Amino acid sequence: MSGVVKIEIRETEEELKALLRKEKDVTCYEKLQVLYWLKTQTVDSVLSAAVRLGKHRTTIQRWLSSYRSGGIEELLLQKPRSGRPRIMNPETVERLSKELQEPEGFSSYKKVHHWLTSCCEVKVAYRTVHQWARYRLKGKLKVPRPVSEKQKKRCSSRILKKLPSLVKAGLSPSESFLKQWQKIRYGSQDESRMGLHTI
Repeated sequence: MSGVVKIEIRETEEELKALLRKEKDVTCYEKLQVLYWLKTQTVDSVLSAAVRLGKHRTTIQRWLSSYRSGGIEELLLQKPRSGRPRIMNPETVERLSKELQEPEGFSSYKKVHHWLTSCCEVKVAYRTVHQWARYRLKGKLKVPRPVSEKQKKRCSSRILKKLPSLVKAGLSPSESFLKQWQKIRYGSQDESRMGLHTI
């Protein structure tokens, strides 16, 4: 019959079951699954194994040829992933994480970017700095709460200094006070407790 797999699987069913239980990588698990199906004769061809697994038949054939050439070790061998290395090494990431947790911290991501280029000599894009600091390291900028632009700084501090005298004057208004302030509204409230009335 065409497509019947002619392969000698050296491991026993129990060994394959034990390997399947231990395996955490999905691809390696699927490779072992194919071997187990062939050993127990659950599948009889590459095509039926590919259909059950949801892979292409050439993928299954490649797995089986690597098993024929080097056994289970070569079948489960993971090739190193290609790609460029990370810009920031683990030591730099750790230093940045500690700096972000300091009470002084950074007031902007531009300052984080400047710190990385000057202190750690790491040239990264602003977008990368923002992504690392904000989302990966969960750092928060140390900025004061926003204040309205219309509010004058001197005016607010002056009012805070005069507030006790204004409250006293409001409680016992004089004529000069009434001329300065046409309307004044004040209120007080007692804590609500059972059996007591609020003021």
